[in-house]
Amino acid sequence: MDSALRRIVIVGGGTAGWMTAAALSRFLAPGTDITLIESDEIGTVGVGEATIPAIRVFNDALGIDEAEFVAATGATFKLGIEFRNWGREGETYHHAFGLLGRGLGLLPFHHYWCRAEALGLAKPLGHYALNKVVAEGNRFAHVTRADDSPLPPLPYAFHFDAGLYAAFLRRFAEARGVTRIEGKLAGAERNGETGDITAVMFGDGRRVEGDLFVDCSGFRGFLIEGELAAGYDDWSHWLPCDRAIAVPSSSTAPLVPYTRATARTAGWQWRIPLQHRTGNGHVFCSSFTSEDEACALLLATLDSEQLADPRTLRFTTGKRRRAFVGNVVAIGLSSGFIEPLESTSIHLIQTGVNRVLDLLSSGPVTDAARDEYNRRFDFEMERLRDFIVLHYHANQREGLPFWDEVRAMPIPDSLKRRIALFEDNGAILRDGDELFDIPGWSQVMIGQNLRPRHAHPIAAQVSEAGLTQFLGSLERAYVADAARLPHHAAYLRNFAPMTNNGARS
Repeated sequence: MDSALRRIVIVGGGTAGWMTAAALSRFLAPGTDITLIESDEIGTVGVGEATIPAIRVFNDALGIDEAEFVAATGATFKLGIEFRNWGREGETYHHAFGLLGRGLGLLPFHHYWCRAEALGLAKPLGHYALNKVVAEGNRFAHVTRADDSPLPPLPYAFHFDAGLYAAFLRRFAEARGVTRIEGKLAGAERNGETGDITAVMFGDGRRVEGDLFVDCSGFRGFLIEGELAAGYDDWSHWLPCDRAIAVPSSSTAPLVPYTRATARTAGWQWRIPLQHRTGNGHVFCSSFTSEDEACALLLATLDSEQLADPRTLRFTTGKRRRAFVGNVVAIGLSSGFIEPLESTSIHLIQTGVNRVLDLLSSGPVTDAARDEYNRRFDFEMERLRDFIVLHYHANQREGLPFWDEVRAMPIPDSLKRRIALFEDNGAILRDGDELFDIPGWSQVMIGQNLRPRHAHPIAAQVSEAGLTQFLGSLERAYVADAARLPHHAAYLRNFAPMTNNGARS
């Protein structure tokens, strides 16, 4: 690497800053100077306690020991998300990680399930998702399958304390030479010819020079917006929730291995179980309920003792028009925000870091690299947006003004096409390398009562007796497999219990 990219400055700490610092310090060539600037005065948002399975790829790539990580962050295991009241009041479904049933020939499983349901032969879809069956029994273990096993894998993610995770990664990064500077930035210096950032400045006159700047400054976008005016695509007409109130409560039993998302009057409430506490929050639209009302509802529905004062976050859902401008790349909340309904906040940090590593060269940042970064960023955010909009649009909570409005609102054409294809004959086609695959889309669509009008002609060729035997064998195998696993809390106590100082006992 020549002098063009020897100095990397990360503006902002928290989960985004320290994930970036940890990855760059692990994978870039020795001699790369990495500095992270953060201010204890400003603090961090601290959301994103629930994750998706890709976080394991990130931790494994860094060489992090999973048991050490789990103990240090108060982590629990996560097999999926339980959605309450998102279709009709009183209904529950799971978006479980992993495979859904088992395909036959050319078609994914959901085609056969839809035909069987129409014939009155199927139980609810979750009976045929191993992760859901295991989660419902509050069980978990690391599962290794033989190559010829008829049973699917048991993919998992984590719930963890985001503040403890950032501290864990800080120790990792500083041990690999990352320099942390405490202080509040006041401005930046620009190259008069290119417009690139040459240095950031503190209020006391200190300055830090760099070749590449990573903006992890949160919603304010200190560099990407404050200095470079990247612009922002506002998606609040599709995702109108604009507030979140978060509050921790004490831990409860049983320690469930899944996130819970419960639809409320003008938004939804999350519940995230950690070893040492429970994370709770209420995401809502301020046009339909006040902050006081939203806070009162959240506190009234906690299932354990409140541990701290509620904290309110205000946001506008959307994304930067360009996440990479000049020599500044925005990662985390500075690049945009999509509410945490599907636990993707930390994943978006991870993919941003991955793109930086993919596109960095030993020379200066090129237009081609910036353009490709922004193209991939736009694609990822737009497909994720559509998946979240689906949850709101496909509700049947009639008579509630917020839910009536989001059900009737115009939706992106890309989502409209996807719903139309599914409602025709159950077709779900993955778009490129988008995050959520066929099992995810099918569980949400079916869980919220979308159904195809016609059975796919290939699925229609299976006899009723064949469908009954096929579904019954899957259900029996999954129930038996789940019964062999220990309870989640017991497994954690043996694997990596958290201690008071966040170290393994």
